[in-house]
Amino acid sequence: MSEAIILGQYIEKESILHRLDPRTKLVSMISIMVWFVMIQSVAEYVLATIFIFFLLFASNVSLRYYWKSLRPILFILLFTGVYNAFLTKGEIVLWEWSVFHLTQEGIHQGIRFAWRIVLLIFMASILTFTTKPLMLTAGLERLLKPLSRFGVPVEQFSLMVTIAIRFIPTIVSEFDRIVLAQKARGIDVKEHSFFQRVYLYIPMLIPLLFSLIQRAETLAEAIDSRVYGKGKNRTSYRSFQLSAADYRGLTIVHLFVVTGVFWSIYFV
Repeated sequence: MSEAIILGQYIEKESILHRLDPRTKLVSMISIMVWFVMIQSVAEYVLATIFIFFLLFASNVSLRYYWKSLRPILFILLFTGVYNAFLTKGEIVLWEWSVFHLTQEGIHQGIRFAWRIVLLIFMASILTFTTKPLMLTAGLERLLKPLSRFGVPVEQFSLMVTIAIRFIPTIVSEFDRIVLAQKARGIDVKEHSFFQRVYLYIPMLIPLLFSLIQRAETLAEAIDSRVYGKGKNRTSYRSFQLSAADYRGLTIVHLFVVTGVFWSIYFV
């Protein structure tokens, strides 16, 4: 299972996306996700998919890693598609039984929703695969720095977000360890049906929760031992400066985003 979920991990590669400033990638990701939420027509989805695949190849990360980040949510994608297909009202009814109505409009909406989730997951994967967690924290902190004037704890918020992202592979790795321990005791979850697997997974959540609490306490002690947050004016040895590549990247991304948003508003 640990091989399936890889979202939140950094993958060391040499690419233009790896070299970009983390602030550039964060701003671009937010803008692109806003665009993805607004798209409706098939033409927009095709354009967004082409754009995402351009970013996937620009990251120089093997496509199998992106597939691994997508595999854990396949059930969610299936559920989203089926839910919308059977519970969305429409004029063209293909099949009906009781409160369930399979409509052509529902099928189209289910495909669009699932497609959108895939695009969002790929976008998040591109960010985490090409940005080190510490760089992500520093970039987010600098982007939100103006909010500190209004009393917003920017440093703590940035650290919290980064730890949450970084804990995703940690949680999966710990759960995988528990599953292997159960397998050593003769309980092989993979040999059972889907519902039996769910039933067998439930007792494993308790040791997983205790293990995560222990890891959180260890992390908190490590942060306290470094006197994190005690100094009012913290400095950083990293110097962030936007390069020409950053400006070009921001320009290209926002040309796509503005075009997509304009199309969604005026032509759909």
